Amino acid sequence: MPQSRMMLVVTGDDFGYCPRRNQGIVDCFRAGGISNASLLVNASAAKEAADLAKRYNIPIGLHANLSEGVPVCPSLQTSSTLVNQHGFFHGKMGFRRALERGQLSMEQVELELRAQVQLFRELMGHLPHHMDGHQHVHVLPEVRVVFAQVLSDLRIPYTRVPVEAGLHTCPWLPAHLHTFYTQVEKDALESIPVFSRYGIRWPDVYLGLTTMGQSMSIPHLQRALSHTWAASDQPVVTAELMVHPGYPSHPQEGGCGEGPDDFSQSLDRQHELSVLSDPALLALYHQERIQLCSFKDLSPTAQT
Repeated sequence: MPQSRMMLVVTGDDFGYCPRRNQGIVDCFRAGGISNASLLVNASAAKEAADLAKRYNIPIGLHANLSEGVPVCPSLQTSSTLVNQHGFFHGKMGFRRALERGQLSMEQVELELRAQVQLFRELMGHLPHHMDGHQHVHVLPEVRVVFAQVLSDLRIPYTRVPVEAGLHTCPWLPAHLHTFYTQVEKDALESIPVFSRYGIRWPDVYLGLTTMGQSMSIPHLQRALSHTWAASDQPVVTAELMVHPGYPSHPQEGGCGEGPDDFSQSLDRQHELSVLSDPALLALYHQERIQLCSFKDLSPTAQT
């Protein structure tokens, strides 16, 4: 598209979570609804997802996971600070509580992150073109420093900084999500100097907190996009839209060791898939001179 106004990376998160998620991400990519995916290497269908990414040439990065399922690093699967008495990660909020109490070893965080990058490389045959955090763990205090160090050492050029313009004035988010997302934003803002110090990059603007699940619609996406123009003075804005397309998980099929969660078994994922693949949305991109791309397209230094 000549004279693009925006280069938009639309990232389908949680690739590998279950076969139904994998199929939804592939279908969405083939329909032009996403341009990028983020792989959970400790998920039950990660190998299938990697094979699908190679078959359909889906640009792919690593969705680093410290909060759901079982660690990849064998030495951390028992008697580590990252897991509970059942050998599972502490969960989205449990991880945060343990971090606040000073109960997590950052040395073990680093071991696990490096093990997940290595497994990604074994599955895909190359380093990830970008690396973000499942449930935004990568921007948390202390973790952000370890995360940036790993990316810098391995020359993984891009990450995600979940600071969304328009979040605070969004009228449809329930109170508990608004509270959580506001904390995510605070952590992300405090991560910026850390990521900058290590030479890590990210797109100019971020979208996706206000358009998850049933909150995704073309008008809501239009609202989110309208805020991006004001968030950057660049002639061509780079942006990432975080999405979660898929089909509802079958009960007991999928997840990262504990089965699929309620969100994954709901119709929310399929709703996102439907909106993202809607020809009216693709027409909107064309009208607004938005070109979908991947992190690999933004980064000439990404290794293969």
